[in-house]
Amino acid sequence: MLKGFRDFIARGNVIDLAVGIVIGAAFTALVGSFVANVVSPLVGAFGTKSLSAYYWCIKGPCTVDDKTGNIASGVAIGWGAFLSAILTFVITAAVIYYIFVVPMNRFRAKYVTPEEEAEAEELTLLREIRDSLQNRGA
Repeated sequence: MLKGFRDFIARGNVIDLAVGIVIGAAFTALVGSFVANVVSPLVGAFGTKSLSAYYWCIKGPCTVDDKTGNIASGVAIGWGAFLSAILTFVITAAVIYYIFVVPMNRFRAKYVTPEEEAEAEELTLLREIRDSLQNRGA
């Protein structure tokens, strides 16, 4: 019973799906808030405005709405907001890697033998070949 559960959890696609859900749902909001409310104001402390308020004006007089930090008029490239999104992504990826991927790799190295992995890969390959041959005949 436990071996079956362990094998299910150790499968790569289950882990990938779990990591994707966690990245998309939980950590993005948390890290986005951290970047918007901590990192961006710290950058603003060294400059004149928050990180998300930095932009390149392309056309017209560009103004920024003080409450939202969005471009209120004109056409502009908001490179500060883009940099903020990059920071959010990098921090989220680092947290996921060190909290989920590294421990899972240690778990696999400790409990899943190379023979079991090779056997599972061989079985998957054989199933793919079988399915391909069935589809060819259909």
